[in-house]
Amino acid sequence: MNRSDGLVQRRNVSSAASKADPSRDPEDDSAWSDATKDPNAVGEEEDHDSKETRLTLMEEILLLGLKDKEGYTSFWNDCISSGLRGCILSELTLRGRIELEKTGMRRRSLLNRKVLCKSESPTGDVLLDEALKHIKETQPPETVQSWIEYLSGETWNPMKLKYQLRNVRERLAKNLVEKGVCTTEKQNFVLFDMTTHPLNDSNVKQKLVKKVQDTVLTRWVNDPHRMDRRMLMLIYLAHASDVLENAFAPLSDEDYEVAMRRVRELLDLDFEQESAKEGANELLWAVATAFTK
Repeated sequence: MNRSDGLVQRRNVSSAASKADPSRDPEDDSAWSDATKDPNAVGEEEDHDSKETRLTLMEEILLLGLKDKEGYTSFWNDCISSGLRGCILSELTLRGRIELEKTGMRRRSLLNRKVLCKSESPTGDVLLDEALKHIKETQPPETVQSWIEYLSGETWNPMKLKYQLRNVRERLAKNLVEKGVCTTEKQNFVLFDMTTHPLNDSNVKQKLVKKVQDTVLTRWVNDPHRMDRRMLMLIYLAHASDVLENAFAPLSDEDYEVAMRRVRELLDLDFEQESAKEGANELLWAVATAFTK
C-alpha cells in the first residue's frame, strides 16, 4: 500500500478513582497521556481532565467513522476492521502490557520481530484482555502483522481462526452507548433490520475532531517524538482505517491542504529509523509500519 493512498482526493485518571478501585493498574492511567512522562511532548492536557469522557483508541476510531445521524460506518469502508485491531495492539502497548522483542546483535526489521507479553495484569477492558490472553498464551510468539491478521480473522491458517475477535464494532459501539456518547436504534433497510448507534453527545465527537485537527495544525511540532504518542497513533490508525478524512472535512481549503501535507510527512517517515531513536516505543512504530509498508 502506498503511504499516501487515500490522501490526495478530498471527499465533500484521578487519584480518587484509584482509591475507589484498588485493583486498578496505575499504568492504565499514565498511558492516557504520554505528555506527562515527556516534558518536551505536546499533549492535550485539558482533554485528560478527570471530568472528560475517556475513550480508548478503538472507540475514537469508531466514533470518527460513525455517521452522526445514521449511526453506522460506511458500507464501503473495508479498512476499519484491521485498523481497529491495530488500535488494540497500540492500546495494549500504551498500557504497558505488550512489547516488541529485543533486536539482538543483528538488527531485524520491525515487522520481523515478535510481540511479547510484558504484563499479564488485566486492563479492565474486555476486548483488550481477550487480545492480551491470546498473545500471552501463544507460543512461539507472533509478529505484529500476524496478530493484526489473526485478530481480524483474515488468515488462511485455519488453526489461527480461534484468535479472531468477533463483533468488535458492535461491542465498541455498546461501550460508546454506556459512556453516553451514542444511543441505540433499529433501522429497517428493506431486506433486513440493523442495530445502529446515532450520536447522542456531539460535544465528545467535536472535541475528538478538534483534537485531531489541532495536532496537525495549531499544535504541530514537526517532530513525532515530541508529539503525544496516543495522538500520533490516532493519526496513523485513523488513516489506516480510512476515517481521517471525516476529521478534516470541516476545515477550510487552506487548512485542509496544510493538514494533509503534514499527515503525508508523518506517513513518509522512515519508521525503522524513528524506532531506533532514544525513547521511542518500537511496538508502536511496528504497528504504524504494518499499515503503511
